[in-house]
Amino acid sequence: MADTFPLIPATTVREWLNDEDEIALFDVREAGEFGEAHPFFAIPLPYSRLELDVERLAPRRDVRIVLLDGGTDHEAIARRAARRLRTLGYTHVSILEGGARGWAAAGYTLFKGVNVPSKTFGELVEHAYGTPRTSAAELAKQQAEGVPLVLLDGRTVEEHTKMTIPGAVSCPNGELAYRFGALVADSQTPVVIHCAGRTRSIIGAQLLRSFGVPNPVVALENGTQGWALAGLKLEHGSVRRYPDEIDARAVSGAQRHATELAERFALATLDRETAQSWLDAPDRTTYLLDVRSAAEYERDGVPAAVHAPGGQLLQATDQTIGVRRARVLLVDHDQVRAPVIATWLKQLGIETALVASRDAVTLRRVASSERVAPQASPAEQSALIDAPRLRELNGANPLHLIDLRSSGAYRKQHAAGARWSIRPRLLDELSTADPADPVVLFADSTALAALAAIDLREAGFKSVSIAARGLASWVDAGLPLESSPDRPADNERIDYLFFVHDRHEGNLDAARAYLAWETGLIAQCAPDELEHFRLDAQTAQTSDAALSH
Repeated sequence: MADTFPLIPATTVREWLNDEDEIALFDVREAGEFGEAHPFFAIPLPYSRLELDVERLAPRRDVRIVLLDGGTDHEAIARRAARRLRTLGYTHVSILEGGARGWAAAGYTLFKGVNVPSKTFGELVEHAYGTPRTSAAELAKQQAEGVPLVLLDGRTVEEHTKMTIPGAVSCPNGELAYRFGALVADSQTPVVIHCAGRTRSIIGAQLLRSFGVPNPVVALENGTQGWALAGLKLEHGSVRRYPDEIDARAVSGAQRHATELAERFALATLDRETAQSWLDAPDRTTYLLDVRSAAEYERDGVPAAVHAPGGQLLQATDQTIGVRRARVLLVDHDQVRAPVIATWLKQLGIETALVASRDAVTLRRVASSERVAPQASPAEQSALIDAPRLRELNGANPLHLIDLRSSGAYRKQHAAGARWSIRPRLLDELSTADPADPVVLFADSTALAALAAIDLREAGFKSVSIAARGLASWVDAGLPLESSPDRPADNERIDYLFFVHDRHEGNLDAARAYLAWETGLIAQCAPDELEHFRLDAQTAQTSDAALSH
């Protein structure tokens, strides 16, 4: 079928982003490309994972969608993505003319980095609320002098274990208000919140201040990166984390504070019928989210809800909420975490309400029979092969072994003779191959490999197989492995964003560049990009007044 997707100029897309209708601006380039330069409100939806992620990001099939790529080869990747979305039943898909290049040519800023709206929001919060901070040097001095304080790491438990400030206890930002009473024994002890950089330190500290805790609370300026830049050593392998037990009296006090905060922000709690009407609305997108821990969600999560831990939701809103001007409905299990997170989502400019868990258990999303299945299962789409079959194929000539895992994993170890590739480049990688040649795909998941296999089959390849257990199938077959520390070359690793990752690997120059980028975000924004947020001086003054009592 010929392409019939409208090409939309950047000026029109900008107008759409500022009108009153819902829109999803999906950047279908890979993580490394997206992170180098993208529009402020672009949502990362890499083509390599398109069918796996799009329904979560855009659950309504007739929502207005604009796709963008790098703008090369007549928007080839965006067109390919548009065809896939049409197959899935999406009916209102357009393509940004010229892709990212077209956006820049129109005079609009392309932003470096990831989670840019949330990162910008953190900087705005610090300015609007005057969130206090302390330096790494001052914190280290206080620790050396034995000054009583509580140091909390507002990132995920996994990030905390990888590296943290010595002595810190892991308590993700979404858990802070709920578990504060179990972590801080008295109302006088100073509390310091840290993350890896700035955003979660600022948001975590201001969350507690706005919540009304009596303790002095500050953010650690520049987090673990600032600590390393001060010449201080980070701790690795910490297993300290918040206790699972909750004190009933502390929770009662937290619920009272959360109620006051919800009233201050005019936060609504919907009854079951109204909540269901939000989910059923044919012209609006509603995300039903559970912001608790993974263990709690697994234990008794509402079937219709998606798990989105509160701290990470605020840190990376664009990884969950893909449609601009959509609504969010948070399941309220404990009258603390969901209300607190909801007030911050409202300040992010997102229409947000609550629904009590007792009502949410009866809610339903669109029945699966009404949805368009993303694709058939990997077993149906592709021939899954095991170790014996790999041994048989290994003697074939020609044989194309394609490794679809991350470029970093490929560099460390891969099947001898395998080439690294990624879905948007796969057809180019095999451009000289005979369509009758056997192709074997290695990936971390068969679902991801199956998407690449679809493209190969549509291009005419007749013999496409997937190693059932990825590289482990090759190892099971007793076949040789090899490594290639310099291949693929850095400039070919479109799945990897050096700008973000290298700062955590001891590269102090990368840390400096990252922190300068983060503090400079507001200055890069145009007025219509900042108008999306809903921070105001009155709210800030109210929260400061609450702290003074």
